[in-house]
Amino acid sequence: MEFKDYYATLGVPKSASADEIKRAYRKLARQHHPDVNPGDRAAEAKFKEINEANEVLGDTDKRRKYDELGANWRQYEAQAAPNGGAGAGGWAPGAGSYHRTVTPEEFEAMFGGSAGAGDPFSDFFHTFFDSRAGAGRARGGRGRSKQGADLEFQTDLTLDEAFGGTTRRVATRGPSGERSVEIRIPAGIQDGARVRVAGEGTPGAPGGTPGDLYVTVRVLPHPRFERRGADLHVKVSVPLTTAVLGGEVAVPSISGSTLRLKIPELTAWGRVFRLRGHGMPVGVKQDERGDLYATVEIAIPSRLTPDAREHFEALRRLETGTS
Repeated sequence: MEFKDYYATLGVPKSASADEIKRAYRKLARQHHPDVNPGDRAAEAKFKEINEANEVLGDTDKRRKYDELGANWRQYEAQAAPNGGAGAGGWAPGAGSYHRTVTPEEFEAMFGGSAGAGDPFSDFFHTFFDSRAGAGRARGGRGRSKQGADLEFQTDLTLDEAFGGTTRRVATRGPSGERSVEIRIPAGIQDGARVRVAGEGTPGAPGGTPGDLYVTVRVLPHPRFERRGADLHVKVSVPLTTAVLGGEVAVPSISGSTLRLKIPELTAWGRVFRLRGHGMPVGVKQDERGDLYATVEIAIPSRLTPDAREHFEALRRLETGTS
């Protein structure tokens, strides 16, 4: 009998924990799901292999038998089943593969429902779901864990929202129907950070506890400011005469105020000035901020008046020592 390396199918080592197996399955199932790859037979076949591997490695008892018996573990399952029929989980004697159809609830939790016009949650999408909990319901409620599944969402923030903090509302679905949960996103949040709301995931089995809700944040690029950690960088246009003779220029800040920056005489293009405490909020108390770095870009005149040309020509004569 052909031996299928389920660990290789999920891309995890044999020593992988249950959580590592679950994460690997979620990632691969979403990547290769037929509804994400319509008409792609290779993706469909891969999806079946992923489900088969998860059905075995995601079940403690089946995983133990697989590890001990290798390719012969299916025959053991078939012999142990009542009336010589399929063993627990849907395996049939002599079957070469296994495919479990994802339930509508699992699919919706994995990929999200379609948001219609006017849906206030259309900028979110449901991502991952605890497939084992769904499989337990599909097998007649024989789930092995009372813990509810975690729910994952993603949202985009502008840099201004990340600076001041904001809120988002997400829709979750449970036995009592859909409900709205408000998520508070703290000021200064980093790109890729996750916000956790305890107990707002999928409800657990009777006597169990619900999972958690996670929102992963993506901070969008800003048209003017570049973020590097807690610091911000901005380019400042400095007139040629100010760069040569010195003076002051206005510098915008993320808070909306205008700062005044003193420019020393003979300031070169690309010189960077540091304005302390005008970057992004840092830390839990939000009373500390990063810095703002202003990079000088010298503005060359787009046209010359006759008087301006005369003065520039006089300057050139001074530089070259010609009369």
